[in-house]
Amino acid sequence: MTISDMFRLDGKVAIVTGASSGLGVYFAQALAESGADVALAARRADRLEQTKQLVEQAGVRVLAVQTDITDANGCSALVDSVVAEFGRVDVLVNNAGLGAAVPATRETPQHFRDIIEVNLCGSYWMAQACGRVMKPGSSIINISSALGLTTLGLPQAAYSASKAALLGLTRDLAAQWTGRKGIRVNAIAPGFFATEMTDSYPDGYVEGLAPRMLIGRAGDPRELAAAVLFLASSAGGYVTGQTFAVDGGLTIT
Repeated sequence: MTISDMFRLDGKVAIVTGASSGLGVYFAQALAESGADVALAARRADRLEQTKQLVEQAGVRVLAVQTDITDANGCSALVDSVVAEFGRVDVLVNNAGLGAAVPATRETPQHFRDIIEVNLCGSYWMAQACGRVMKPGSSIINISSALGLTTLGLPQAAYSASKAALLGLTRDLAAQWTGRKGIRVNAIAPGFFATEMTDSYPDGYVEGLAPRMLIGRAGDPRELAAAVLFLASSAGGYVTGQTFAVDGGLTIT
């Protein structure tokens, strides 16, 4: 096996949540281009179908399942559907996320809970459901954020708290499952990548971050997808319990 072969996922099955738009689409495409069959999950069924048609162009099998990850039973049903269709689950990319910039004195309890339910609890329910069926050599990748490691000038207490908590969840699941079940669990902390969520940022915000971007630009989603592929494949086979910052240097400035 060559080093480039180590990034292949032929015969593997991956689940990507939050796959109806944005980064989730890039993640699904990268996994498919490396040979994995892919299950797409999101709440928006119409957008999910668009992603399915795009990912199928890689020549792999694709399953789209409308899913609300805040419902633990729904997460289990998703995994059951994937196993029924493909026979296995090898990779989970916990990408679904929710966030908004709200000053702490004005954030409502319901808004805070909504973000925690999606970003933290939903990721846990998905990991639980997959952890019950995954075989040794499988990989779970939690998409956290640079905001789980630092602050970036917007009032995002709920989002930051959820993404920081996801890092703790990653470590604990790795400690529980890697040695006993052979499942690697890691997190990625992206810096600035354009998504639907960032479309709502105030004018001039990204430009204001420029001095902290040591590489001098926002990230290309394909660079983030490549990091997902590394952790999903045997190329990342000696990595578990880690947070992989793909942030252009934001978290060290």
